[in-house]
Amino acid sequence: MSDVLFPKMSDAEGATGVIVTWFVDSGDPVSPSTLIAEVAMDKVDAEVYPETTGTITLLAQEEDEVAQGSVIARID
Repeated sequence: MSDVLFPKMSDAEGATGVIVTWFVDSGDPVSPSTLIAEVAMDKVDAEVYPETTGTITLLAQEEDEVAQGSVIARID
């Protein structure tokens, strides 16, 4: 199992961001070349790619506010 984390986009402790869009659904196969999400923090947007291959389970919803470094999905 591998965790997908909200990326670190700020040096501020406790900074939060928003999951703008998921491009996959729970149960979808993913690989490191799969764009899985777009996230935003303040005025910075980022794309999220998994580090491993497997089946993804989403743990957060679009528009959820999450702390950077938080687990937003898992890959089995």
